[in-house]
Amino acid sequence: MRELLAAVSERFDFKQPVTPGLKLTLGVVAWASLMLLWHVAATGKGTPSPLFPGPLQVLEALRELFLERGFIADVWSSLRRIAISFAVALAIALPLGVLMGAFPLIAAFFNPLVSAFRYLPAPAFIPLLLMWLGTGDEQKVALLILGVVWFLITLISDVVRQVPTDFIETSKTLGAPRRVILWTVVMPAAMPGIVDTCRQMLAVSWTYLVIAEIVAATDGIGAMMMRARRFVHVDDIMAGIVVIGVLGLLCDLAFRGLHWLMFPYLRQRGG
Repeated sequence: MRELLAAVSERFDFKQPVTPGLKLTLGVVAWASLMLLWHVAATGKGTPSPLFPGPLQVLEALRELFLERGFIADVWSSLRRIAISFAVALAIALPLGVLMGAFPLIAAFFNPLVSAFRYLPAPAFIPLLLMWLGTGDEQKVALLILGVVWFLITLISDVVRQVPTDFIETSKTLGAPRRVILWTVVMPAAMPGIVDTCRQMLAVSWTYLVIAEIVAATDGIGAMMMRARRFVHVDDIMAGIVVIGVLGLLCDLAFRGLHWLMFPYLRQRGG
């Protein structure tokens, strides 16, 4: 018994590595526990309430949405908005964040603006966006861009700022000009952190999706959830939440896979 307690205690030590097999097992157990608790909570009084359907009812709603009501078109619309908005936000944030992180003078100029806009809630711009861009996709994409671009700029600049000064000084000693140092030293050193930052900020884009699609939207996951709210179809609303969670998880796994493929030297170092 003491040996078992010692082994368990060792597993809970700080920064103790976890094997891939144990990670998978714990993940499956966590999800199974959540589903069981959800089922028990929904059926505690015999039959699930229409206002709190159980996992089986939500699963049936998903089947009906995809196979009978063309929900795949709504999912595609949401994915398209997320992809376009994040690509535009990254096209703005990447060069600006890199320059701010590499050159303090540029950071001193842009930081006051970026910091101020970072604290403004993106939904507060909805009335303006509706007046300027109408009720089409442009308004929704603009809202998603505003939700992530300021944080993306800040996080990318922080990553670039953490590039070791020795790398830059060594390049200067070898006679490399600033442009060459930026492209061949700073960018490669910062790129693993930038990819990881994009993975984290894409999750924020998904959190703004429903807000973007509940205002004057005719398609998308958020629009489906608002239609379901009118008719008190809570199972459809919860099915939409599940779909957003699954899509977000798949995007996260895709970025993790991209990081794994792009930076094999980090795997070799155990990073």
